[in-house]
Amino acid sequence: MITKRIIPCLDVKDGRVVKGVNFLGLSDVSSPVELAKFYSDNGADELVFYDITASAEGRKLFTDILCEVAKTIFIPLTVGGGINTVSDFDRVLKCGADKVSVNSGAIKNPNLISEAAKLYGDQCVVISADVKRVDGVFRVFSKGGRENTDMEAISWIKHCVDLGAGEVVLNSIDTDGVKGGFDLEMLKAVSDAVNVPVIASGGAGCIEDFTTLFKTLPKVDAGLAASIFHFGEVKIPDLKKALKKENIPIRI
Repeated sequence: MITKRIIPCLDVKDGRVVKGVNFLGLSDVSSPVELAKFYSDNGADELVFYDITASAEGRKLFTDILCEVAKTIFIPLTVGGGINTVSDFDRVLKCGADKVSVNSGAIKNPNLISEAAKLYGDQCVVISADVKRVDGVFRVFSKGGRENTDMEAISWIKHCVDLGAGEVVLNSIDTDGVKGGFDLEMLKAVSDAVNVPVIASGGAGCIEDFTTLFKTLPKVDAGLAASIFHFGEVKIPDLKKALKKENIPIRI
């Protein structure tokens, strides 16, 4: 059985890790390099690094900090933010990323997914979807959750996987930072629609939320969280011990 992954997320703005609620009200947390090393040393299975304002500000991702983070850690690193071209993929991979996450760039040009998958392999291309309910329909948002694209989310994600995305990070804007549990309804719809790994993001508030996620939706491959790890509310070794006790396959 494939082990479930626990993935901390570093949302980076102006060179610092920040965290908000429902993608708004950002507060400063820490240095991304220090935090990345801490997670690498304390049992995280992977790490996600998002330059969260690169797309909205129309600029390229901060590569100097990314290089420092990549040098510091010994776990797989997924990087996103301002990825609009194949050369952006190339630049980020050369900085030490293992996978590249694309969102707004794929919305503007879906062929970016197939081009990158052909060059670097499906396993390298991650579609990150920021999704929110609008009048009862799952809609895709771009530019860090700022703009409603009016695209229906499940069909969009399925299309991205058909183009060559090898993994899906589903960010529920509705549950982001609220700490009331993962968005199980949204996650079920996505994991039933695709046959690639799905990472749940948005809503984790305690250890039990991860247990509920993996027991309710065994197809979901990983749980991603930010503030509960950043502020020490949940420690990754404690989380993994609790999951193992519940017979959820996990790497200790």
